[in-house]
Amino acid sequence: MKQFQIKQRFWSWGGKFDIKDDRGQLCYQVEGSVLKWFKNFEIHDATGQVVSTIQQKFSWFLSRFEVNVLGQVPFIIQQKFSWFKPHYEIENLGLEVIGDFWDMKFDLIHNGLVVARIDQEWFRMTSTYQVTVYEEAYADVTIALVIAIDYVKEMRSASAVAAT
Repeated sequence: MKQFQIKQRFWSWGGKFDIKDDRGQLCYQVEGSVLKWFKNFEIHDATGQVVSTIQQKFSWFLSRFEVNVLGQVPFIIQQKFSWFKPHYEIENLGLEVIGDFWDMKFDLIHNGLVVARIDQEWFRMTSTYQVTVYEEAYADVTIALVIAIDYVKEMRSASAVAAT
């Protein structure tokens, strides 16, 4: 079992996150693109090697991302229309996502077993998540999934503020 804290940097252009383990050691760093038409993120491990990429894809109405994790089949996160709470479909992942995306409290399940748990911390200046990965093989996938959904949530909040 591994525990991570995903924390967005306060003054960051493009979206930068530091991901530390339960001992406070840096495990991953995330850098988002700046001033691009479609958003991209690169996730680097502690040695600086890229372990996954997240690319926003063209979609007429709702967000769509392709996630490439090193050594695995790419998967798609597609936001689906819903009136009250956000709903996401995840294609080619082989995992089931159960929980509340809006509150960012959900579990990743494989063959009926919880392989990761994600929980957003509230009342923070920046996006902060506690992530518990029960099977280490799912660490990279879990981190990429949280970053992509956080970005969609951030864009939805920004558009709601702009509409008022």
